[in-house]
Amino acid sequence: LSPLVEMGFTKAEIRAASQALGLPTWDKPAMPCLASRFPYGTAISAAGLRRVERAEAILRQHGFRELRVRHFGEAARIEVAREELPRLLEPARQAAVTAALQGLGYRTVTVDPEGFRSGRLNAGHRPAGAAGDPRG
Repeated sequence: LSPLVEMGFTKAEIRAASQALGLPTWDKPAMPCLASRFPYGTAISAAGLRRVERAEAILRQHGFRELRVRHFGEAARIEVAREELPRLLEPARQAAVTAALQGLGYRTVTVDPEGFRSGRLNAGHRPAGAAGDPRG
């Protein structure tokens, strides 16, 4: 449920009102379900969700706010806001983040050069029965 949205408020208006009220979460980034970090058709386990949660916590400890760690089994793909990519790619920081994520069990850690984009794993995916889906 999103009662404020149902009343016609935009996200920007809600954030502005929250800031005016002095709420500390007025600019908190969206936090969709961790299951959204897994590609469609991938089994989602409690251990996998914990791994993603810990990986994203590591990135937050490095000061990144808008981020995702996409989970591909033994591989992790890091997405941060495009303007934060240069900071993530600083050799010492990238080495530290890579080592930390490998410590969580990821064998391969990559950085998406296009940066963070919400819904990236939805691109090209159409549920069965959707318009244009060959399965009808």
